[in-house]
Amino acid sequence: MTVGTQQREPSTGSPTETAGTPAFAVADLGRLRAAVERALSTFLVEQRETLAGMAEELVPVADEVVAVASGGKRLRPAFAYWGWRGFAGASGAEVEADDAVLRAVAALELVHSSALVHDDVMDAADTRRGRPATHVGFADRHGDGALHGDGAAFGIGAAILVGDLALVWSDELLRRSGISTAALARVRPVWDTMRTEVTAGQYLDLLRAAGGLPGPAGALKVARFKSAGYTVQRPLQLGAALACAGPAAMDACSAIGLPLGEAFQLRDDVLGVFGDPAVTGKSVDDDLREGKRTLLVALTEEATDDAGRALLAATLGDSGADHAELDGVRALMTRSGALSRVEERIAEQTQAARAAIARAPIADDARQALDALAVAATTRTA
Repeated sequence: MTVGTQQREPSTGSPTETAGTPAFAVADLGRLRAAVERALSTFLVEQRETLAGMAEELVPVADEVVAVASGGKRLRPAFAYWGWRGFAGASGAEVEADDAVLRAVAALELVHSSALVHDDVMDAADTRRGRPATHVGFADRHGDGALHGDGAAFGIGAAILVGDLALVWSDELLRRSGISTAALARVRPVWDTMRTEVTAGQYLDLLRAAGGLPGPAGALKVARFKSAGYTVQRPLQLGAALACAGPAAMDACSAIGLPLGEAFQLRDDVLGVFGDPAVTGKSVDDDLREGKRTLLVALTEEATDDAGRALLAATLGDSGADHAELDGVRALMTRSGALSRVEERIAEQTQAARAAIARAPIADDARQALDALAVAATTRTA
């Protein structure tokens, strides 16, 4: 069993950016992705065998974790790895083995998998990366197996447990990665903060969907804790902790990670409504039917007239809305200037992050790689 790539990987940047990136940095980005795939595959094969030894009926649970962890952009491990490379050796501490660090940062993908599964349950999403969302797949399994009770409830319950299992396994992979005991002790506070923020952010998202945290400020607060922190800031800090870097390095990671993580999430929001389903693996109607209260939605509400707000109120969150009705919402987002304003904020936050990368006290190879990652994370099409 392998954890294969099912999604198109992002480029390392636009043609101009790629041309300005040293060949060794581009090659190392590819090497990193391959190493993360190997680490996940090896670990998940072992975990599957463990569950199979408990009961054959648990194999589908293990297989679902494998499926959710497959593909993706592997940006979180990349930021953590280059955070480590950027600060390694500067503190005078013993440098961790490269292969152990790669296994440690691969654990971030299991945290991400857990968040995806739980997020899909909360949003009642139908698909993820071109396949049925976990709760949908297990609901179908319930029907195919002629099991008793409510299939939808079975699917939701199973998905919650799959997400929990991925989170448990993330801890185990980190602990078994091979990094030193001292390094493990250094990264635990960052790791714990990151996982707390992700869970807190999920609640804030739930609260906003119910009418709390209104307006653009509320949307940005959700983005900060639900996604931005654990996408860039905390992975960078995890790498810095692996390198035994001090408070100044942690501050530099925040200066890079907070604006870049926000820009990453805003790009995700735009792709959720205006992306190409053949590339994203998800319908552009899903986020609107689910009623996701993104910055794009908040700015549209703020900029439009009463008729526009009435259209949003009638259409957002309506699972029965047809494509033509949702196209009307997309047209409103464009016409009101909300889409342009989000694109402007993405550009501004990306530039702020790249400026922070340029002045960060990190090794030059890490600087080049992080800059390439910043471009890739915010100009991606999936």
